[in-house]
Amino acid sequence: MSTKKPSAASTPAPVPAKANSKGRVIVASLVGTSIEFYDFYVYATAAVLVFPRLFFPNADGFTALLSSFAVFGVAFIARPLGSIVFGHFGDKVGRKGTLVASLLTMGIATFLIGCLPEAKDGWIILAPALLVVLRFAQGLALGGEWSGAALLATENAPANKRAVWGTFPQLGAPIGFILANGLFLLLSFQLTPDQFDTWGWRVPFLASAVMVIIGLYVRLKLVETPAFQKVVDSGEVSKLPLSRAFKYSWRQMIAGTFIMLATYVLFYLMTTFTLTYGTSAKTEEAARAAAEKAGKIFDPETFTAGLGYARNDFLIMLIIGVVFFGIFTLVAGPLAEKHGRRKTLLVVTAGIFLFGFTFSPLLGGGTVGVMALLIIGFTLMGLTFGPMGAMLPELFPTNVRYTGSAIAYNVSSILGAAVAPFIAVALWQAADGSPWLVGIYLSSMAVLTLIALFVTKDTKDVDYENNSSEAVKVL
Repeated sequence: MSTKKPSAASTPAPVPAKANSKGRVIVASLVGTSIEFYDFYVYATAAVLVFPRLFFPNADGFTALLSSFAVFGVAFIARPLGSIVFGHFGDKVGRKGTLVASLLTMGIATFLIGCLPEAKDGWIILAPALLVVLRFAQGLALGGEWSGAALLATENAPANKRAVWGTFPQLGAPIGFILANGLFLLLSFQLTPDQFDTWGWRVPFLASAVMVIIGLYVRLKLVETPAFQKVVDSGEVSKLPLSRAFKYSWRQMIAGTFIMLATYVLFYLMTTFTLTYGTSAKTEEAARAAAEKAGKIFDPETFTAGLGYARNDFLIMLIIGVVFFGIFTLVAGPLAEKHGRRKTLLVVTAGIFLFGFTFSPLLGGGTVGVMALLIIGFTLMGLTFGPMGAMLPELFPTNVRYTGSAIAYNVSSILGAAVAPFIAVALWQAADGSPWLVGIYLSSMAVLTLIALFVTKDTKDVDYENNSSEAVKVL
């Protein structure tokens, strides 16, 4: 018996591969990073406003602040480890599952921080120790979050739209900042200082659970990105992405680290340092009165003058500035698509270099000057942060892209963000209350970023999907 061949007309058409819709990609990358950055900024704000008193009560004001910032920096030490762990699974198992895991890790750690007891009675040592552990977990999660979200956006992007789509996860930074600080601001208006210190500060940490559930719901509906699926279909999934990344793409990792450096320093100076400087007492008498009100001994040797703004007033000013951050993050995508990532970032980084020299005159120029500094600084932040969602992943081949971009992004966080608040406070103290050395520090970091950009080729036209066999040639 012969078997009749089916005619071409009767042959069933191949079933098209499932794809993520534009709306789903936008929401999944934006919601996830918004939650992650919200969680991160909740700690950053608490590190300035309440943690020095609650977890380091036996230290004087300045030492307690530095201790709080030191714990703040623990997360940045954890981030490169997170980039290795989550990068390994992101390049070996897939982007989707790894993004779900990073979100869960961050959410659980943040929720538990809101449950910690204060450092008193039998918790003097254990409470700060647990804070360090949970802060480490936050950093571990964020080490894998950003790269996964950036890859989700750019690996689903249409041709010539990667820089535009790459701004979706970047928007999570300003949105998370506004949500975190807006909630702190609302609580401080509704609660007395005693209520805020007793339980009000816990609310933003505990509230993150609701946001995590929303983020998980969106991410679980995703399908794998086309670029990673090609790697799977061609059998080119790397068994050891870290080893392969260091073998083929070590130059790109070094370049990416320094390309991000000025961005990190700028952001944490504009948020953490300015909040500290802006709300610190302007005179020794005011600092003495604040210490007496808090029941602490005032040490004039550790006093360093700030601007003396009320906490709520300065938070409002910061939130206004961050609105410009969000707007210009969106503006940066089309600019980087039209002019190239490298050229756009060279111009913006040169602007950051010049901006460093305006720190002292603007911060000394009253409320108008301070507001101008915040608007200019956050505008530059949006313009430099926006293109990073495309440029850093484009430096790496598909089968090590998660690992490579995550390591570059997070090692830069140590060199830039982890030490920036600590260095800035030390420079502020060394200059007897003037921020001019802080501005010089920012300009110096911008020079290092400019050098990295000069030795790196533009990544706009790299083959983003069919390049998993060898390193991308961008250096």
